[in-house]
Parts: sequence; C-alpha cells; structure tokens
Amino acid sequence: MMAALGLSITTLACTPSVDYRGYLPKGEDVQKLNVGMSKIEVEALLGSPSTTATINTTGDSFYYISSTVQQTAFFEPEVTDREILAVRFDQEERVQKFAHYGLEDGKIIDFIGRETPTRGKELGVLQQLFQNLGRFDPGGAAAGNSGY
Repeated sequence: MMAALGLSITTLACTPSVDYRGYLPKGEDVQKLNVGMSKIEVEALLGSPSTTATINTTGDSFYYISSTVQQTAFFEPEVTDREILAVRFDQEERVQKFAHYGLEDGKIIDFIGRETPTRGKELGVLQQLFQNLGRFDPGGAAAGNSGY
C-alpha cells in the first residue's frame, strides 16, 4: 500500500503543469479583419491588444499574444506554443497589413545576459591577494610625512 502511494506521489510530481497565457482572438473574428479598417473598429472586433508598439515614421501596431508554457517539477518553464497576431496601422490609423506568427517564427533574445566590457584586465581572487606581495609600505599613506 505504501509503495503504491509513493509511486503515485512520484508520478504526480513528474506530471507537467500547463499554463495558458495571453489572449488570441477567435478565428472567425480574425477572418473579419480587413485592410483599411480603423483602429477603433479593430479594437471593437478583436478586443484590447496584449501590447502595442509605436514607430513614429509609419504608425502603431497591435499585438495579440498567446503562449502555452509547460513546467515539470522544479525544472525551468518551457514555452511549447506561441501565437501572435500582429496588426499594423498606417499614419491615418487604418489597418495597413496584418500577419499571424508562431513559435517557429520567433528568435530568442537574452536581454539579461548582455554584459558591458570593462577596461583593464579582470583579476582572480588569488591574483588580487598575491599582486601586492613585496609592495608593502610600512608608512602607508603617511609615508611622505614621516619627518625624519
């Protein structure tokens, strides 16, 4: 009995949890989307976008983003599916074009992993400890004021 209980707990711990994030409009609503529609009409038809982008030279963009994230036990969450509907507007706030993107269309960008190079060389702990051997000055900062 205890073995069966332990096996079932272990099995449940390894079962991935699936999380659905974001919002993607229904297929029939997306089919009603047409070039030339106003921004207000698009928002009334599809709802509020997940995010927007503004580029001063052309116009705004609406992005409707939906992701499926799967996580097993303590491992890192993994995005298993992503769909994006991008609606591009011209300067007169009319639909210029729209496109549907999937996970395979994306590129992974690591914003946090970037590092700014520093000048000089980076010393290890032992190099820092031993670099001052033989440079000991018993007078310290007041060596110039010894008065001898």
